[in-house]
Amino acid sequence: MGDIALLANVSKPTVSRVLNNSPLVNEETRERVLRVAREHGYAINRNAQKLRQARNDTVAVVLDFGSHRAGRIADPFIFELLAGVSEALSVRNQDLLLSPPSLTDVQSHLDLISSRVADGFIFLGQGVREPMLRDLARAGAAFVVWGGVDPKEPYCSVGSDNRLGGQLAGELFVKRQAKRWLYVGNIAHSEIRMRYDGLCEVAATHGDVHVAHLDVEQMAYASTYQSMVAWLQKNPPPDAVFAFSDTAAIAIVAAFREFGLEAPTDYALCGYNNIPPAADFTPALTTIEQETHLAGAILVEKLMQILEGGKPKSSLLPTRLIVRQT
Repeated sequence: MGDIALLANVSKPTVSRVLNNSPLVNEETRERVLRVAREHGYAINRNAQKLRQARNDTVAVVLDFGSHRAGRIADPFIFELLAGVSEALSVRNQDLLLSPPSLTDVQSHLDLISSRVADGFIFLGQGVREPMLRDLARAGAAFVVWGGVDPKEPYCSVGSDNRLGGQLAGELFVKRQAKRWLYVGNIAHSEIRMRYDGLCEVAATHGDVHVAHLDVEQMAYASTYQSMVAWLQKNPPPDAVFAFSDTAAIAIVAAFREFGLEAPTDYALCGYNNIPPAADFTPALTTIEQETHLAGAILVEKLMQILEGGKPKSSLLPTRLIVRQT
């Protein structure tokens, strides 16, 4: 920077102001400094620059690798969320760091903050990490979570009304006059459990309805398909199925076809998330919509509030049933 100042015949602080786009420098001086910097291949070392700031303007996004086989995440819903977070961070001139799967315990997260790699975290999905998230909140780390919203938890979360989503699916099945319901999903996950609870609440008000549960440990198409086929080989087919995601619902359609069963003729089917392919799939999926386009902006806004010393409350996003062919 000193060399650029000498060559441009300005002070070193002026070079710093120009390179940081300060309005205190006139246009002629700005152009001269930038021309000299370009001619000599000079650029700011952003990592070094961040060491002089209170924050480094980087947010770590943590995916739920543990819930996907061998760390492979392929659900379009996750990438819609990630895109929304990325866009919201870019508006605020924040960098996004995609955290590695090895980041699993409280200390590894705290180390990332103390080493000034990131200012805070956005967790896309609680998975089965709730105990770790509670401990991380008690340790004072700055983070927000996309997932099941529970007022009893000590951290800020954003998500759809998962219990209401389950109730909406149940009410749809009642209208369909279905009696043998099947819920597909790993209820060790907070948000997936809430959907199951909502479904069961509706079933409980109708004494002739029975709800079975198929646990799918890995949240992926292949594992859902295999689990559904194995279940159908041992059990009579249900007349209504509520899947934890639209990707799972698509896998369920394929599994039922192995037994000559089609939705909606032989069973009603409801997914969750309303991913873009849901409307174009054959048959078009009935699903519970989460307004993902709002989620990224809200998650980033709440994390920024925490970083600035605020204590934002958790938020429930609008949740509605989208009725299509299944």
